Amino acid sequence: MKTLVRIVAVLIVIGLAALAAIIFVPVQRTGPTEKLAADWQAPAGLGKYDARMADCAACHTEPGGKPFAGGRTIASPMGDIYTPNITPDKETGIGTWSLADFRAALVDGVDDEDHHLYPAMPYENYRHMSETDIRAMYDYFMHDVEPVKNQVAETELPFPFNQRWGIRLWNWVTLGNPGFKPASTKVANDEQLSRGAYLVQVLGHCGSCHTPRNLTMAQAGTNETDAKFLTGGEIGGWSAPDLRGPKSAPQQWSADELKMYLTAGRNAHSAVAGEMKLAVEESLQYMSDEDANAMVAYLRAIGTNGPAPAEAPMKRDETPAGTVARIDAADDPTTTKLKKAVDLTDGERLYVDNCGACHFADGRGAPEVFPSLKGNAAVVAKETGGLIHTILYGAEMPSTSKRPMKLRMPGFAQRLSDDDVAKLATFLRGAWGNGAGPVTADQVAKERKTPTEASH
Repeated sequence: MKTLVRIVAVLIVIGLAALAAIIFVPVQRTGPTEKLAADWQAPAGLGKYDARMADCAACHTEPGGKPFAGGRTIASPMGDIYTPNITPDKETGIGTWSLADFRAALVDGVDDEDHHLYPAMPYENYRHMSETDIRAMYDYFMHDVEPVKNQVAETELPFPFNQRWGIRLWNWVTLGNPGFKPASTKVANDEQLSRGAYLVQVLGHCGSCHTPRNLTMAQAGTNETDAKFLTGGEIGGWSAPDLRGPKSAPQQWSADELKMYLTAGRNAHSAVAGEMKLAVEESLQYMSDEDANAMVAYLRAIGTNGPAPAEAPMKRDETPAGTVARIDAADDPTTTKLKKAVDLTDGERLYVDNCGACHFADGRGAPEVFPSLKGNAAVVAKETGGLIHTILYGAEMPSTSKRPMKLRMPGFAQRLSDDDVAKLATFLRGAWGNGAGPVTADQVAKERKTPTEASH
């Protein structure tokens, strides 16, 4: 018995010593991954471009606020996280940060005092940023961004998530080696694919939304060699769709249509909503033509069943006689019944009354104006929050340089009951061969009470 007590006591001492080391041993920051000349200066405009590609404004600018002044609320499973002020204000921003401090935030996930940042900041992806881009962004934020004095509220998560020393353990388990290196020979040997991989994996941090999370809440894959990479995730109650499966948009659309979606926020098949609207509005619309082509080429090259076919499986509506002829010719069961408008179910009637004028009887809408509902990723998603939110509160396409028109779908929260919305959503998820499961009135009531996405 005494021996057992001694063993337990020793284990407790070892555990306490390990805990003390985790909490009190100084963080070892990562140095530059490449050596630049002492007098190196970023090419004009590179820092601003990199900040846009990294989508900094989307998180660090609250609705109606000054650029990069922080204060935006990021909903997480652990509670709300408030984004910090990253303007060069010396009191409330990062104006006193050194280049090493800035690099540490991007690469190691710590601030200027080595306090751990919550991984809502995608340093798991930014860790692979080039030193060139890090220094260019530092120069931009320190010299070109307007300082804004804005004291952001402190994030106060409940125990144990407020114990930031635990993030150190998460970092040890999660973070890979710094710097970027293409994971596959195919990508490494192709300059365009390599650039596309860097944009998708690192600057664009697409995996932070579009890759499922593992048991530790880390991304379940970080590059094309990982089976789960970009196979669909969830953010704030919305599904971030699969980008690699045979039925996914990058594998179904043509390269030109995918490029239009990413840079204009709409194409002949769909339109952005939710967090993707912010990504296009604040980031992707500013991609250079060369980078847009690289991102598209990479996404189409990494399909789970091999590269996307040169001939796009999903065709745009090019009926010479127009939309009327297209609808007249449609003979699938859903469209046929809606055209006859006889013996409609409640869900079908609600569609005809509230949606049919724009999305039409065949559910295919109008290219770049009314998105198709047939096979729409938001409609058939496993997580129904995005669809319910859109029906209740509407959606607005972003204004971009390619498509400056802001087209808005109205919300129906004041017009439709929870039961109505559930019936309508259930119809949409099963119509035109969509084959997704039903929506309940309880799900609608929950979304109505605590919307997953604030209107922008």
